[in-house]
Amino acid sequence: MLQGDAVSHEKWVDVIRYWREALAGGLAAVLVAVAFVVPYLGNELITPIINRTPQQVRDFADAAPLFGFREPHYGWGTPVAILLAIAGVLWGPEIARRLPWRRLLLVVWGSSAAWTMSLAMIDGWRRGFVDRLASTDEYLHEVPGITDIPETLRGFSDRILDYQVDSWTTHVSGHPPGALLTFVWLDRLGLSGGAWAASLCVLVGTSAAVAVLVTVRAVGDENMARRAAPFVVLAPAAIWVAVSADAFYMGVVAWGIALLAISTRKNSNYLWPASVAAGVLLGFGIYLNYGLVLMGLPAVAVLIAARTAWPLLGAVAGALVVTAVFTAYGFWWFDGYELVQERYYQGIATDRPFEYWGWANFAALFCALGLAVPAALPRIFTRLQPINLLVLAGLAAVVMADLSQLSKAETERIWLPFAMWMLLAPAVLPQRSHKFWLALQVIAALAINHLLFTNW
Repeated sequence: MLQGDAVSHEKWVDVIRYWREALAGGLAAVLVAVAFVVPYLGNELITPIINRTPQQVRDFADAAPLFGFREPHYGWGTPVAILLAIAGVLWGPEIARRLPWRRLLLVVWGSSAAWTMSLAMIDGWRRGFVDRLASTDEYLHEVPGITDIPETLRGFSDRILDYQVDSWTTHVSGHPPGALLTFVWLDRLGLSGGAWAASLCVLVGTSAAVAVLVTVRAVGDENMARRAAPFVVLAPAAIWVAVSADAFYMGVVAWGIALLAISTRKNSNYLWPASVAAGVLLGFGIYLNYGLVLMGLPAVAVLIAARTAWPLLGAVAGALVVTAVFTAYGFWWFDGYELVQERYYQGIATDRPFEYWGWANFAALFCALGLAVPAALPRIFTRLQPINLLVLAGLAAVVMADLSQLSKAETERIWLPFAMWMLLAPAVLPQRSHKFWLALQVIAALAINHLLFTNW
């Protein structure tokens, strides 16, 4: 009788958990729906609330909360993306469970790249890939003018503010010089043009899927890493991995966190080299994007999960080396950060009301994450396993980024480095429900990419 009561109680607990997950996913869907509807309400409804017109809300984001515009279309990537989606849903969880670890990592990287490129090819080779980084607002526009790298670094901050003859283009001015230098170095290697730049972003960006799984395994939870693998690969976020420079940033800092996790393993021969290399990558990360200082949160989560602080010494040393190099060549990070805030409000940010974007940013994020992530969050908050800590760190990072008011719109790509850690969340969902949630993930990705033309 007592055993029967225990079984009955457990069934009721499962039912409550399923409803809780459905409710969390449903609320996220409602948030997304409301965010899409609000910018198209009349002036008399919107203006009193946010002191802006609907058109101002939609400036440069006609598909608000996503950056892009409505354009139902298809391309030769369509059948490939559909086939990959079906295969991933049907066989992804089983493959992740059974493959030897190293082979699994290769499959994850290859599958992530294939899924990302198939989504890009829905928009076409040039429109969806080659031309993405070749606009006048992008890094490649400035590359031909960089003839002296030391001189560029010395005068970089002087060109951040707008309304000057030699002001940097939008994306160059909004980031530290490491972002621009990456594409300059690529050009110096003879790999110039949009196709090579886009390829770099996709290759490094999709490798982040491997990095987060390596991290989870390194802190002692290979089973959860395997369960997370299909969700990390088939995320709607792949739409913005191809092609945005933020995908490159995501890959760099993801491997920084992975190396930090590897350096925490007991009796590891790679403790100091891995920790220093982690610091170099994470240190370089903040010279790619000012907001990546928030990657300190996942780094702390790794150290807490591993219950050690020793790798911090090597990581700090590595990061200081990067800082010393940039400083020696004339770029002071804090000067750049102060000026970029001023530049931000010289542009469209002034018209983008935080009363809308303060919450619509999360709607854009959920478009990239898919509904499986918010559905899993109730379980994430109930226990403090290593994977839970990493998800919570990613969530804390996006909350802090949002509150800074320096991310208003375009968060589906800007928050990619943090979103990657949140994509681990569905691993905690019951395995028997994984195919259902994976199906929702790929349907969301295919719907967004076919119904909208995203600017990234």
